[in-house]
Amino acid sequence: MDDYNKQSGQFSSGESTGTGGTGTAARMKEQATSKVADVKEKVSDLGRKAADKFDESRESAAGALDQTASSLHTSGDKLSGAAHSAADKIQAGADYVRQTNLQGMADDVQDLVKRYPGQSLAAAAILGFLVARGLRGD
Repeated sequence: MDDYNKQSGQFSSGESTGTGGTGTAARMKEQATSKVADVKEKVSDLGRKAADKFDESRESAAGALDQTASSLHTSGDKLSGAAHSAADKIQAGADYVRQTNLQGMADDVQDLVKRYPGQSLAAAAILGFLVARGLRGD
């Protein structure tokens, strides 16, 4: 029966042909190499796409930063103008105090109260509150 199995190509004793096992291993190695090459190509392609997207988003982020900087420069100029205006008004107040005596200041305050009674009342209330808090101290 062993002769029959050998003639038909079947081996009952567990023998294998020299080319059958080696051929299968070579095919498996070739398939694995092919798969590895495919994976490398996909990873490389993914890396290129990620780099391209990063470059695109970097450009848009840089554009947004440019717009923000431009806006801050414009706002900074406005704030600087407001600061200059406030400084000019404080300087004018200092000049007024230097040049006007107590009687002249009292006359000016009476004129302001007559022209702006509502605002004067609100200012007096705020000033009274601040003086009371300052005097309380504790």
